[in-house]
Amino acid sequence: MTRVYVEGVGLLAPGLQGWAAGSPVLAGREAYAPAPTVVPASELLPAAERRRAGLPVKLALAVGQEAFANAARNAGDTATVFTSSSGDGENLHKICETLASAEREISPTRFHNSVHNAPAGYWSIAVGARAASASLCGHDASFAVGLIDAVAQVATEDTAVALISCDQPYPQPLDGARHIAASVAIGLVLTPKPSSRSLAAIDITLAPKDGAESTMDDARLETLRLGVPSARALPLLAAIAKAAVIGGIAGKSGKATLDFEYTGALKLVASVSPC
Repeated sequence: MTRVYVEGVGLLAPGLQGWAAGSPVLAGREAYAPAPTVVPASELLPAAERRRAGLPVKLALAVGQEAFANAARNAGDTATVFTSSSGDGENLHKICETLASAEREISPTRFHNSVHNAPAGYWSIAVGARAASASLCGHDASFAVGLIDAVAQVATEDTAVALISCDQPYPQPLDGARHIAASVAIGLVLTPKPSSRSLAAIDITLAPKDGAESTMDDARLETLRLGVPSARALPLLAAIAKAAVIGGIAGKSGKATLDFEYTGALKLVASVSPC
């Protein structure tokens, strides 16, 4: 079992517009009101790069910037793990349309946005990042795969690591083969040691798969969790939000143990507790 600390969170999802607005909902202190995901314009990129960037890049920049602002850390000095099940579905659709047409020439911009590590590349430009970065995919378990990788780096390198997970819907006809219900992005800044900004501690381990994943109490949030691979993180974010509240109340304690789909015959187990 490996322990890390959550120092900053970024969040964009339907009805969860940022961590400050979304955490009271996830903690059960405010009612959930579904609404379209609104991706704020990023000032991190030069104008030319902003025009070229696809939706996954904009999602990743938004939650990454928010997570680092909440952690009060320098993003340029911090290693990153990016994970996504879908990548840039809109761009992939356009490439497929072009390849199926008489004019089969693909623009260089469209091509470089099609690669899975495009968000990582734009992030490095945006924040001047020089630390190590990985870009992963694990189908519906993409968030858990990214979390394991990030936690392993925190433990082995004894340094902070940011995890950024994002997904967007595919257009038809790709949507018929792989349906992703909404645009969702999650950012976490994880550290090896607690600080005054730590929101919660997370103990991570892998175990044999036995039973169902952890779910959301609100039926609409559960539908969102099931509909978007990155939204599989919602039970973890809910536990972090609750732990942050409990951690600020003298004499209170609490712990949540959560199960997440992983790969093969394994599950990821995350135990969240107040700092």
